[in-house]
Amino acid sequence: MKKQFYDILPDITKSITTNYTTSDLLLGKTEKPMPVRSVIIDILNDLRKLIFPGYFGADLVDANNAFYYTGQLLSNIHVNLKEQIALALAYYKEDTITASDPKVQQEAEDICCEFFQSIPKIQSMLMLDVQAGYDGDPAAKSKEEVIFSYPGFYAVLVYRFAHELYNMNVPFIPRIMTEHAHSKTGIDINAGATIGKYFFMDHGTGIVIGETTIIGDYVKLYQGVTLGALSTRGGQRLANVKRHPTIGDRVTIYSNATVLGGSTVIGKDSIIGGGAFITSSIPDNTRVSVTPPELAIKNDMTESLSATNYIYEI
Repeated sequence: MKKQFYDILPDITKSITTNYTTSDLLLGKTEKPMPVRSVIIDILNDLRKLIFPGYFGADLVDANNAFYYTGQLLSNIHVNLKEQIALALAYYKEDTITASDPKVQQEAEDICCEFFQSIPKIQSMLMLDVQAGYDGDPAAKSKEEVIFSYPGFYAVLVYRFAHELYNMNVPFIPRIMTEHAHSKTGIDINAGATIGKYFFMDHGTGIVIGETTIIGDYVKLYQGVTLGALSTRGGQRLANVKRHPTIGDRVTIYSNATVLGGSTVIGKDSIIGGGAFITSSIPDNTRVSVTPPELAIKNDMTESLSATNYIYEI
């Protein structure tokens, strides 16, 4: 006789619930709810509306109602963000301390105040990022197009908000934000990275920027660039150690280049060609390129031909 689902259901249920009771991880801390990912994504959407109200909401915003619109939206974001920050802070405190504890609430309020005070600065940085996208991409028809549709710009926008919360040691939330952007865009920027002004990622897909990366001003990256650690075999022993490279001002790194190591510095005004693999520092004003491989081309009509790949025009 063939088995039916309800015949095996009791045994499966018992095995899974046994795992719950033998692990301190699967259930989390049942008395302390964690932040809610969907709410944090809603907060990101509201923050994007706050910075660019004419692009991402159904509300018509003009000079006559901008003050009211902005104040109302800030108030809504504050309520939701404070609640999520309090949940995140309480999770790692003593078992008896919950998100409703007055001290946790005040700590969350202090973080919110500092975060909201940083928003005008973030807005100014994002406007420079928009300009970098428009100036750096001849396919861009307008700066509005960059704001509305470029995945690289969305990833940078999310990063700049997450970075502020990361610097305030808020658990969970910065990572949730940047991983949401990662899942939408294919661009992985750790919230701990330091990125200067006028930053642009052309195409962007597959870019990885590690936690301790430092990127200067006026830097441009192409798709597939990795700014990573030379080795992570040390695991948690490498936490709080600079593992990722430093990229100087006005550097351009072309597609699929890899730059690794915490002591690796790419000097100012340098150009890194596509496919380069770099684990040691590069001086200022340096061009790095990879010798292209030789191609062997065959078909039924001709003998073997030899050709050379094109090198980037840099």
